Amino acid sequence: MSDQLPGLDLDAFAAWFRGHRPDAGHDWAAELVAGGKSNLTYRVTDGTDRWIVRRPPLGHVQATAHDMGREFTVMSALAGTAVPVPGTIALCDDDSVLGAQFYVMELVEGTPFRDAEQLGALGEETTAHLCDAMVDVLAALHTVDPAEVGLDGFGRPEGFLARQVNRWGKQMAGSRTRELPDGDRLLAHLASHVPTDGGAPGIVHGDYRLDNLLAVPTDPQPVKAVVDWEMSTLGDPLTDLALLVVYDRVATMVPALGVSDASSAPGYPSPDALMTRYAAARGLDVDALTGAMEFHLGLAHYKLAAILEGIHHRFVAGQTVGGGFEHIGDAVEPLLAAGLRAATGKD
Repeated sequence: MSDQLPGLDLDAFAAWFRGHRPDAGHDWAAELVAGGKSNLTYRVTDGTDRWIVRRPPLGHVQATAHDMGREFTVMSALAGTAVPVPGTIALCDDDSVLGAQFYVMELVEGTPFRDAEQLGALGEETTAHLCDAMVDVLAALHTVDPAEVGLDGFGRPEGFLARQVNRWGKQMAGSRTRELPDGDRLLAHLASHVPTDGGAPGIVHGDYRLDNLLAVPTDPQPVKAVVDWEMSTLGDPLTDLALLVVYDRVATMVPALGVSDASSAPGYPSPDALMTRYAAARGLDVDALTGAMEFHLGLAHYKLAAILEGIHHRFVAGQTVGGGFEHIGDAVEPLLAAGLRAATGKD
C-alpha cells in the first residue's frame, strides 16, 4: 500500500474520517483497487481496520455521471433486503477534502470475476451456480418496492426510457472524439421507437454485470455484495437485463479491449438461458420478455458505447489513472453497429 495516491490525500481524508470514527488509528495507507476504468476505488487502512473509498475520476466528468451520492443513497436503502450490498459509513459533499464528493463503505470480502480463466478454474458446475445467483439477485432487486425502502423519490419512472435515450445522446455528444454515423442512426431509431407499454417501474442498477458483484462462488449464496451503483435510478428493469446481455457480447466484438470475457467460460449461461431464468424468478412470460428486448438491446449497446467513448475521451486527454485504456475507443463503433442491428430486428 501507498501513503499517497492520485485523487486521495490521506492526511485530509484521515482528518475528515475521524469526525465519523474518532477511534480510527494513525498508521494510514491506501491502494488503488485494480480493474476500475470509471470511478476511482481505494482500499484504505488505519493500520487496524480497512474500508473502501469511492470518488469520481480525475478530469473530464460529465454533469450526470459519477454521482457518489446516488451510490451511497441506494446502498443505504437496500441494506436488509434480499439484495446484498456493502454497509455504508459516510458521504462527504465537501469538495475541499479530496477535490470531489466521495463516500466510505465497509470492505466486503469477495472476488469480482472478470474473465473466463478465473471461472474456468472454478469448474462448470460452480460457474453455473454463480451465474444463477447473479440472475436471481438481479431479479430480487427488480422486485424490491422502492417506496418500502424509502426510494420512492429516487428517480422519475414516468418517461424513463425517453429520458434515457436523451441522456445517453447528450453523454455521447459531450464525449465523442470523432464522427460516429452508426451512433447517429441508432440514436434516431431509439428516439422514434420508445416503448409506451413498459411494465411496473423498479430499482435499476444501471451497470449490472458479473464483475460488479463480489462473490464467494463455493458458498450456497455466492453473491456477497452488488457494487458500482453510480447509475442507479427508478425505471424499466429490462434495461439492466439488456445491458447484462450486451456486456456478455462485447469481449468477442473487440478482443483487444481487455474487458470481461467471462461469458465464454464453460457453465456460463447463454443469453436465452439468462432471460429464461430471469423470467422464471420474476414470474414473467419468457416469450413476451424476449419480444420486448429489441429496443432495450439497442439502448444497451448505445449506453455502453457512450460510456466507453467518455473513458476514451479522458484517455486521449491524459486524465486517466492506471493502465489498460489504449483500446477502449476501439469498441465504440462495433458496439454502435451491433446496437443498430439489434434495435432494428436484424440481429
